[in-house]
Amino acid sequence: MSNDASSTAQMSRPAVPVEAFERTSYAFVLTNPLLKDNPIVYVNRAFERMTGYSNEMAVGRNCRFLQAGDTDQKGIKRLRAAISAREPVTVVLRNYRADGSMFLNRLMMTPLNTDEGETPYFLGVQSIAESEDDAESKVLDALSEIQHRVKNHLSMIIGMIRLQARDTVDTAGNEFETLARRVETLQLLYEEMNAANATSRDSNKDSVNLGAYLTRVSNAIAYIDGRSGVRVNIDADEYRVPMETATQLGLIVSEVMTNAMQHAFVDRDSGLVEVRFKQLSEGVLRIQVSDDGVGIPEGTEWPKKSSLGGRIVQQLTKGLKAEIAVERGLSGTIVTLDVPRELTQTE
Repeated sequence: MSNDASSTAQMSRPAVPVEAFERTSYAFVLTNPLLKDNPIVYVNRAFERMTGYSNEMAVGRNCRFLQAGDTDQKGIKRLRAAISAREPVTVVLRNYRADGSMFLNRLMMTPLNTDEGETPYFLGVQSIAESEDDAESKVLDALSEIQHRVKNHLSMIIGMIRLQARDTVDTAGNEFETLARRVETLQLLYEEMNAANATSRDSNKDSVNLGAYLTRVSNAIAYIDGRSGVRVNIDADEYRVPMETATQLGLIVSEVMTNAMQHAFVDRDSGLVEVRFKQLSEGVLRIQVSDDGVGIPEGTEWPKKSSLGGRIVQQLTKGLKAEIAVERGLSGTIVTLDVPRELTQTE
């Protein structure tokens, strides 16, 4: 299988990151209280812009490093108490960027709990506040909505990561690699919704143009995993689906393309990945990811009996009541997902 992409033409690493990553206004932070000192295991691009710290500089450290010794704050005491009690909290903190400048960080923090009662992660959603007493309702409502969506969408992924972690020794760095792409795929979904809602008169705020969203996901992975000789062609119809459906399909495409990138073009200097999304006349939505790489090894039963990514694809496919077919072509691998269209209708 495969997942190596570049863009509709050749690409190495472009000087400017994917546009969708650059427009995110809310910073996401995930920490793991099951690791020593509750370190950061994921930050998004907005966090890097807000603080001046890259993910390499932040991952593995406790969030208190942003306080730069300025610990005499009421918000810090409230935050520590909430973390200890595993309760959600919203505070405004004086934080300091990498260049030493101070900014007011409006932080909405919530625990992400498992069915077994564990709290493997805390999710923080952050934005710039105007004052230490800043409680603008519109901003807090937006933060709360984003936090709620991220929390719900991460639940299934976190459950699988926890199962995997029981069999391995995890570090903050390993957890970053496990989480980063999945969170960024969700981030693109919120960006697509925000962009569409800003320009559309459509009153349905909970539906997404699936073709546009899958195009964003594909181009993002082309940037993240792209190499100079691998091209990506994308051909996607416009079709609106409920946000939850878009979430599931975006994650599936992300997993399939990533798998292709990591395995399809071993020892090859060039290649092609094609992503297609079409409405079939039989009442089916079809998503197909194909590559001209080395092909799936004989005897491999992907997504069955495979890694975390394969298990995610299996569970998402089952939830959509969809059918997935994986075949070895004359050159490379073809993954086809057929989703019943009646299950994707918007209200």
